Amino acid sequence: MAFSVATTTAVADEVENVPQEELIITASRTNTPVTAIPNTVKVIDRDALEKQLAVSTSLLDGLSFSVPALTPAHQKLSSNGVTLRGRTPLYMTDSIPQSTPLRNGQRSAFTIDPAFIDRVEVIHGANAIQGVGATGGVINYVTIDAPENGEWLKKVSVELTTDDFERDGYHYKAAGVIGKSFTNTDFVLGTTYQLEDLYYDAEGRAIAPDPIQGDLMDSEAVSVFTKLGWYISDTQRVELLGNYFDLNGDGDYRVVPGDVARGKPATAEAGEIDGDPTYNDASNLSLTYTHDDVYQGQLTLQTFYYDFYALYGGGTFGSFQDEQIAPAGELFDQSALSSEKYGAKITYVRDNTFWEGLQITTGLDYLNDTTQQELVQTGRTWVPEMTYSGWAPFLQLSQRLMSNRVHISAGIRYENVELDVPDFTTIAGANNTFVKGSTPSFEELLGNVGVVFNITDQLTAFASYSEGFEMPDAGLILRAVNTPDLTVDDLVDLQPIIADNTEIGLNYHYQGLDLSLNYFWSDSDFGSRIQVVDGVGHITRQKTEIEGLEISANYHFDNGISTGAAYSKLEGRYDSDSDGSIDKDLDGRNIAPDRVNLFVEGPVLANLSARLQYSILLDREFDGGQPQHDFDGYQLADAVLSYQTDTFGDFTLGIENLLDEQYITYFSQTLTYVNNTTYFAGRGRTVTVKWDYAL
Repeated sequence: MAFSVATTTAVADEVENVPQEELIITASRTNTPVTAIPNTVKVIDRDALEKQLAVSTSLLDGLSFSVPALTPAHQKLSSNGVTLRGRTPLYMTDSIPQSTPLRNGQRSAFTIDPAFIDRVEVIHGANAIQGVGATGGVINYVTIDAPENGEWLKKVSVELTTDDFERDGYHYKAAGVIGKSFTNTDFVLGTTYQLEDLYYDAEGRAIAPDPIQGDLMDSEAVSVFTKLGWYISDTQRVELLGNYFDLNGDGDYRVVPGDVARGKPATAEAGEIDGDPTYNDASNLSLTYTHDDVYQGQLTLQTFYYDFYALYGGGTFGSFQDEQIAPAGELFDQSALSSEKYGAKITYVRDNTFWEGLQITTGLDYLNDTTQQELVQTGRTWVPEMTYSGWAPFLQLSQRLMSNRVHISAGIRYENVELDVPDFTTIAGANNTFVKGSTPSFEELLGNVGVVFNITDQLTAFASYSEGFEMPDAGLILRAVNTPDLTVDDLVDLQPIIADNTEIGLNYHYQGLDLSLNYFWSDSDFGSRIQVVDGVGHITRQKTEIEGLEISANYHFDNGISTGAAYSKLEGRYDSDSDGSIDKDLDGRNIAPDRVNLFVEGPVLANLSARLQYSILLDREFDGGQPQHDFDGYQLADAVLSYQTDTFGDFTLGIENLLDEQYITYFSQTLTYVNNTTYFAGRGRTVTVKWDYAL
């Protein structure tokens, strides 16, 4: 199991009042402090998250500044093409997987409201810490807890956002959270409501809604969260978590096509849309039992259930046509994805096993995921009901040496997976082809090894190798079958994707100075690329190689002011002709732009603090691609002012795109299948005013 994870100096920048030697990463499933884990981890605490949310369209957009290796988000209801180090990350909420591995619905980042998140843990690079799906890393949303000191958590917030005071460009949100710890029990309960209207670009034009993936604007969202805890004894605890997130598009605006060739973005106008408005519906439920003294170790048992349903936009795509239903070119349809999963995770951690300094982490994971996709306007099955069933035992060893100056870790994880697919017939667009169902199975042994060496009290070096495992987008593969007399077993493209991550790095901490330098490379001999034809995705399996460099420097002055810079560079190539040699660049769907992030923040007056951040996305040319899909970079500035009062609560003013820069988003510039209806400008200057009040 690729358990190797560790720190960069960015951890210190984003987590306040927690010494690094005490910071435990829950997504790592070990009790090892972050300073002893040999890889790159980023932790964004609540305070840092609040600042990013004040100048971001969504939680996913907010993460892209804090994590430069993450592709800039769409400002849409989609994580399509959002990669971490060039590969797909696994999204989780309190270690509950949110991703849909059998048919990537590209909505996995939109299943919880950020009002209920205490911090975000980001583990960079391919790993199998949490099982299937993390070839790019893990993004784990850790939810809020009741205060441990017994005080009440009673907080309400109201915020208003305007797109530079444009008509129909006002957005509203209200949230409330209450919680308390008693002698043996504790609880948290929260709810949010959000109403979004139109977004505008810097030239005052209404930005077009995404007609296929769906949009955050012109929508209404409701979320409910609860967490109940009970200490059975001093060493035993049971915790129940529930989360419901529902985002519904209103469908009040339709797309006015732009002109890609002339650089004119699509816009929006009031009017009825074809079909039904898009929406996202996600429910999480988990029960966790912990025992801190089982043979001098800690036992954790988590069971979970996750239900997800997403409706997408539609069209009269050629692949949707069926002359038995409507004349050619006239049949409109749209798809809906449903995914239901349940599973269990058993983890046992014991320190000083057999001898001093040896930590053993072992356990067993089980996951069952059932996914299908239908065309809702005609009631046709587009992707048959597929069931993924997998179990995986794992063992991880970590040894401290030389008075804790050296930490060596190594581990294995054995994945045993079955994919059950029934007999099915593809739709007319794939020639009504009958495919014989079957239950292919896969077995993979994944390993990792890493070392951390504290050269001095200030300088640390680390190196690691880890492997990650994911399924290809089986739904895309199955719905595209148009060759007769095939069975599911014949489809070699259903073989799993194994990606590795090799990384070396240096971290330096001295007084107020933090420096980090990380270099990584990642290979997959049988990787996965998605190509879009006539609005519909298809899978291509090819060898891929990715490498990157990440540098950060931060300084904390004695007067409370902090300043810093981060640089991320990424290169990705693939084997386009299957001759065993990589020969072309991966495109913008896979590779993030090279990026420089700058910030300065700190107190201005007694109760007033400020933050200014500047993001530079650098130009990129794609070797082997089409010149019109090269990236013309842009630069964005954001500002945040926070004012705290003793009586009236806290006030935050956030200004996104402070300089009102007009730009075309990264994906609209680089994705090869963008057309006149999906050519989007980014948001212009937006102003958010938020009031937080603790009752």
